Amino acid sequence: MKQNNNGVNVIGIPRAISYYNNYPFYFGFFKGLGLEVLISDRTTTKLINEGSNYVVSDTCLPIKVFVGHVINLLEKGCNTIFIPSLQSTAYKVNNCTKIRGLPEIIRNVINKPFKMIEPTLDKTNNISFKDFCYDTAHQLDIFDENKIEIAIQYGWSIYNNFQQMALAEIPFEEALKNAIENKIVSKPIEVVKPLSVVIMAHGYNLFDERISMNLIKKLEKMGVKAYTGLNVSKQNAINSIQELGEIQYWANELDLTGAAAYYMLNNKVDGIIALSAFGCGPDSLMVDEIQYHASEKGFPMIHLTIDEHTGEAGFVTRIEAFIDMLIRRKRKKLKNNNIKILPSSKKEQITKKEDKTVSFV
Repeated sequence: MKQNNNGVNVIGIPRAISYYNNYPFYFGFFKGLGLEVLISDRTTTKLINEGSNYVVSDTCLPIKVFVGHVINLLEKGCNTIFIPSLQSTAYKVNNCTKIRGLPEIIRNVINKPFKMIEPTLDKTNNISFKDFCYDTAHQLDIFDENKIEIAIQYGWSIYNNFQQMALAEIPFEEALKNAIENKIVSKPIEVVKPLSVVIMAHGYNLFDERISMNLIKKLEKMGVKAYTGLNVSKQNAINSIQELGEIQYWANELDLTGAAAYYMLNNKVDGIIALSAFGCGPDSLMVDEIQYHASEKGFPMIHLTIDEHTGEAGFVTRIEAFIDMLIRRKRKKLKNNNIKILPSSKKEQITKKEDKTVSFV
């Protein structure tokens, strides 16, 4: 295992896949075990290209990115890397085959010497989260049960703080930073935006700013409030899936189907943006489910697919067109309720002189 100048053990965590859902726990758990945590750099085009060079061309973008992050850690001199196999997170609630097989993928495509810490979580086959944690510690040659239990508790305390802030709509990066610093911050008073959407997406697609091309920040600049799966409690997401007459089958379904269903059923947003990697089978099934129900309810929805070749100009054009449609739709609704509004463009402001009381920027 790599050691820093102070002789402290270091474990590397790729900034990809489960990092975006579980890093607060991972960080607390490994710190509780007495290890320093090294995460890979933020995703860049160079990192994606390096990952792509190791796998076959039809591999999905998130796996290419994950491979690139493992390479990045190796280039940093990290020789112990955490690559878990997350089979199922509840009974018959599964991950896709590529996420389930991440250790095997890395073992077969990267021919460089390093120690892989590869515990398995498989609740369908009675491999519990506690088993997962103990297996991780044992692979690190740590067998002190009291130490492992304390580390698990510390991991949960960091994770629960992160969840508390995420549910309070603290932005992902801010919630993550404060959680690992053992701080909880309250949500500042926020100016109400004229439009809001829910983004149904995996955390590793949405919160990786290179992959999502800063989707949330782009929406904020358009005056749109964006909600995500992190803003919905697990129970509310499950209840919403059931209310649609569906079942949870995929491990990340709460971030996608559950989040979209919750905001749609409660009329909390003006539209849904689905963001998924090109060729992702599970995502296509979940997006199709929501598209069906959204169509039934006349609820606006757009599906954006991404891969390493996606151009930002076309991506932005589609978002802008969708937001313009939501503005027109909301304007019409307000007019029908006899509420006067401001037009959305400067050209309209010049040609229309009526009184205006609500503005869409």
